[in-house]
Amino acid sequence: MNPGGAAQSLSPLLKEFVGSPLPVRLRAWDGSETDPEDSAEDAPLLVLHSRRALRRLLWQPGELGLAEAYITKDIDVEGDLTDALRTVWRTVRAGGLRPPRVTPRAAARAFRVLLGLGAVGLRPPAPALRARQSGRLHSRDRDRAAVSHHYDFSNDFYALLLDESMAYSCGYWRRPDDPAYTLKDAQHDKLELVCRKLDLHPGARFLDIGCGWGSLTLHAARNYKARVTAVTLASEQAAAVTGRVREEGLEDLVDVQLRDYRDIEPGTYDAVSSIEMGEHVGDAEYPAFAASLHERLRPRGRLLVQQMSRGRNAPGGGAFIETYIAPDMHMRPLGHTVSLLEGAGLEVRGVESLREDYVRTIAAWRRSLEERRSEVTELVGEEAARVWRLYLAGGMLAFEEGRMGVDQILAVRPDAEGRSGMAGGGR
Repeated sequence: MNPGGAAQSLSPLLKEFVGSPLPVRLRAWDGSETDPEDSAEDAPLLVLHSRRALRRLLWQPGELGLAEAYITKDIDVEGDLTDALRTVWRTVRAGGLRPPRVTPRAAARAFRVLLGLGAVGLRPPAPALRARQSGRLHSRDRDRAAVSHHYDFSNDFYALLLDESMAYSCGYWRRPDDPAYTLKDAQHDKLELVCRKLDLHPGARFLDIGCGWGSLTLHAARNYKARVTAVTLASEQAAAVTGRVREEGLEDLVDVQLRDYRDIEPGTYDAVSSIEMGEHVGDAEYPAFAASLHERLRPRGRLLVQQMSRGRNAPGGGAFIETYIAPDMHMRPLGHTVSLLEGAGLEVRGVESLREDYVRTIAAWRRSLEERRSEVTELVGEEAARVWRLYLAGGMLAFEEGRMGVDQILAVRPDAEGRSGMAGGGR
């Protein structure tokens, strides 16, 4: 330990700007560490590998600067990343991390410290995986680029992360305490749950909007003999689903379409699903999206929306997710989405929260990522692997703490007499 090193210089500066004792311990590039009394005994250890970590935070303060320093390995966390993030959020909820008003004198003092540490300099380059959106928000071209940024990232990567069904959405953990019950089982049970709620049957016309890699599409055609129109805006997904349909000999039952949901051909369906696709629609565009769902259903036809939400007083998403994972994503509280669906003329028949199920689902994805970390790094590179480590750790914690949720919303288009054709609940 270097008692007069960079960590000791940074500690009082950070406490002043953060407004409370540090929720983490620091180890700097010169081997110095903060004094134990400067933070809690069980505080996670944040390792600053280079002065460039501070430079990133100078140019990009806050969540995004920290995330980019982690992605580029300018900083690292010793121990479990989720535990470290959990500690920081606990401090936020307890009222810490409320920066005081910084005076010009304090700012000048901070600049001198950073200058002495060699942290002042040109802005470091952003990681290559940063999304660079252009054009009008939620125009067709911009939405296509946003979807491609995430879902066309690498089919081979997602095959390493997901179960064999390639379901990239929250599973339904019917037996969470059974060690023999796996992610594969939870995804199968989710697909069964959706198909039952939609009352799929042989010959039913089913529209799967945002079909992903085809897990629901294939399950509905294979097991329920439904006639499925599968729509995606991601070219890699469309090619993958088409190949899987061909391999299973389901061409007579499945029509895969690479198109925007706004360009789906006119027609009515017995059932429509939108599984974790509505988050990408946009705030101002969602009423028109809900209206299009209504228009695609026959009278008494059913809709199943599985969609992420944010807590009423939580931001949802965040700068890191919106910059590196899902550009232009928008989440709203659950009640707002229900109101928008009802405003489009749909009758909401049931809502089921899967928030805790998403904690388990992401935990399973995290295990796959860690177990196959060398394969992942070789396939997509170290920075991309670290983007996903941070994304899954932070996402799991957001669902665990209720800052984000996910729900299945079952709705029906009533007929002219107001009848739903349902006996009650989801029956």
